[in-house]
Amino acid sequence: MKKINTPLTREKIKELKRGEEVLLSGIIYTARDQAHKRLIQEKRPLPGLKDAVIYYCGPTPAVKGKVIGSCGPTTSSRMDEFTPALLKKGVSAMIGKGRRSGEVIQAIKKYGAVYFLTYAGCGALLSKYIKKSTVVAYKDLGPEAIYKLEVKDFPLIVGIDATGKSLYKV
Repeated sequence: MKKINTPLTREKIKELKRGEEVLLSGIIYTARDQAHKRLIQEKRPLPGLKDAVIYYCGPTPAVKGKVIGSCGPTTSSRMDEFTPALLKKGVSAMIGKGRRSGEVIQAIKKYGAVYFLTYAGCGALLSKYIKKSTVVAYKDLGPEAIYKLEVKDFPLIVGIDATGKSLYKV
């Protein structure tokens, strides 16, 4: 199993292959439907999102003594309409579950990005890999706000690599 760290540069991404298991450490950002919509509609530069990883997740509130509540992946296809624009602005990787559209796969190839899968239905388990959580944008969206997460050995599988090879088309 390969261990990698953020920021995820295009050089690091080129080494990842479809189906490869990865443990990711560093900083990732959560964003779901409403956060994506705002990021695109505001048409502002995306400070801090160059070579960033976006996790399609809406975490539940932390219980006493925990960093964060349950934080499993949501269905990635819901973000497909926004993904090419965010990749164009510098985002280098996404984490979610499920298939992506042909347009997203083409954008992944064009911008040298990567799409990771993580374990659906395991939000409580995945929260154990999160060491720090901070809301950094759109607090009014509640669980759909953008959270900055510090993760250690977060388990992932390369779903679509930078050449466009998809785990769903083996």
